[in-house]
Amino acid sequence: MRKKQFKAESKRLLDLMINSIYTHQEIFLREIISNASDAMDKLAYTALTDDKVGINREDFAITLTRGDGVLTVSDNGIGMSREEMEENLGTIAKSGSLGFKQAMDKTEDIDIIGQFGVGFYAAFMVAGSVTVISRKYGEDTAWKWVSDGADGYTIEEAERAYPGTDIIMTLKPDTEEEKFSRFLEEYEIRNLVKKYSDYIRYPIRMLVTKSRMKEGTQDKPEYEEYFEIETLNSMVPLWHRNKKDVTEEEYVRFYQEKFFDFAKPLGTIHFSTEGTVSYKALLYIPGKAPYDFYTKDYKPGLQLYSSGVMIMENCEDLLPEQFRFVRGVVDSQDLSLNISREMLQHNRQLTVIAKNIEKKIKAYLKSMLTDEREKYEQFYAAFSRQLKYGTVADYGAHKESTQDLLLFRSHKENKLITFQEYVDNMAQGQEKIYYVPGENAERAGKLPQVQTLTQKGYDVLLFTDEVDEFVPQTLMTYAEKSFCNASSEDLGLQTEEEKKLLEEQSEKLKGLLDFMKETLGAGIKEVRLGANLGAAPVCMTPASGMSFEMEKYFKRMNPDMPIPSERILELNPEHDAIKALQIATAQDPEKAKDYAKILCCQAQLLADLPLDDPAEYTALVCKLMK
Repeated sequence: MRKKQFKAESKRLLDLMINSIYTHQEIFLREIISNASDAMDKLAYTALTDDKVGINREDFAITLTRGDGVLTVSDNGIGMSREEMEENLGTIAKSGSLGFKQAMDKTEDIDIIGQFGVGFYAAFMVAGSVTVISRKYGEDTAWKWVSDGADGYTIEEAERAYPGTDIIMTLKPDTEEEKFSRFLEEYEIRNLVKKYSDYIRYPIRMLVTKSRMKEGTQDKPEYEEYFEIETLNSMVPLWHRNKKDVTEEEYVRFYQEKFFDFAKPLGTIHFSTEGTVSYKALLYIPGKAPYDFYTKDYKPGLQLYSSGVMIMENCEDLLPEQFRFVRGVVDSQDLSLNISREMLQHNRQLTVIAKNIEKKIKAYLKSMLTDEREKYEQFYAAFSRQLKYGTVADYGAHKESTQDLLLFRSHKENKLITFQEYVDNMAQGQEKIYYVPGENAERAGKLPQVQTLTQKGYDVLLFTDEVDEFVPQTLMTYAEKSFCNASSEDLGLQTEEEKKLLEEQSEKLKGLLDFMKETLGAGIKEVRLGANLGAAPVCMTPASGMSFEMEKYFKRMNPDMPIPSERILELNPEHDAIKALQIATAQDPEKAKDYAKILCCQAQLLADLPLDDPAEYTALVCKLMK
């Protein structure tokens, strides 16, 4: 029999498809099963107008058969004629599904998965040769197509009792690198069907091995193996069911089994959208962060399905960065796929779905924050850093979806509050949202500036995460209120009279300030009087405008990065320690130098900065105790 050549310069193109389009060999079974589902869809649609079909929808099934090195996928769908076999299998990238869909009335609601015809050739990733036996509905003759995927194909008459198609794949021999025989193992096939084709609308059946107790061995149990046809797929996706018909237990069980999480999810978002793009989504808010969530190994994204067939296991484009913790599935028959189901074209439909999903997640979290505060704070403990990183990412491109979801610890109320709650409770006349960064809330709350603001009746947000300080820099304002870093910026509290008084005091104490600057040397850029020290004698502020916590952050990120280290030492002219220093400068300059160094060290400690020389500080304190 003369072998026919493929019609599309097959060798090079087929090699490209087999070796480049698909990145996982296991995809082949998904593709062949999807094609079988398409074939049964076509016959089911034909039956709507042809009462001679003589088969009910519940009679359709896909059968998997394992033999000696051979895996067969059979269906009782519409089948192919010789011409269709020649056209669909002889021309790479020709799709009978697409042609069928185009031929039908465009007003018909026809859901055909395979639209590009490449999927069939995925079989050659694992099979050395493929035989297709098919009988077209309405015809008496079956046809057999055989190819090794390289040198063309043959077509001849064959026998088949009823319409449908058998895809017979003779697997390649095992090598040291590849074990092709694993695709005949019951466990492997079960897993692949469950992973990729669980929601195909027709039963996928296979003869499986089971075990049972032998009759008459109840006293001393003996077991025997037996074989039984079993349906491997569930067929009805949970997300296709009406929300009111799904129990909380079913939602939880699906989440735990699907995403391998022992903990219950904190929230479930189940919705469908009809319109320009129609899709169904089932999303979950996890109860805790996965162990690798903040590592490069974590793979974010939603599972993407097209008509019940999984296209991508982690579609990152469906989730914005700030909500990358969400798990779930999206299923749409409207997505435009390119030549492979495995590679999704980033198109308008996908963008529309992603934007809608972002809005749904934000609305759900906002509702949880408002109505279930305790649950929300549990969620926030797990994923607060992600919301903050998402806020500052891309120069704040997504800040509108996250700024109302952020919580920070209130010094005044000693609990987590939102920016809106802070603004709602601002004291009369307060114009700024004050915050201070620190390694922990307790230390940050003891800063002199915080004490000053507290005395005024103003609240202060305590920033303790390294990303916190970037949030106000990204937002700039909230509810028309500007942010103020109380540890490094002017608090804006002084009246004109108070400013004038401070200037007069500074001029009066100029000698003292110069003495301290000379004593402390180059590490201190300036010594000046401060207006916001409360009960503290001194405080240290950065000269560069960059807060100390920000300096620490950049130093951790890049130890070799040059960080401005000049400091400004502020003195409280009303404090007894400063008055004692003033007296000492006149009576005992050497002791005054010791005082100046001790006060500088105290300012560093208050600012949570490491001492330049802890041993010297200890010696100075001990010297004064003599």
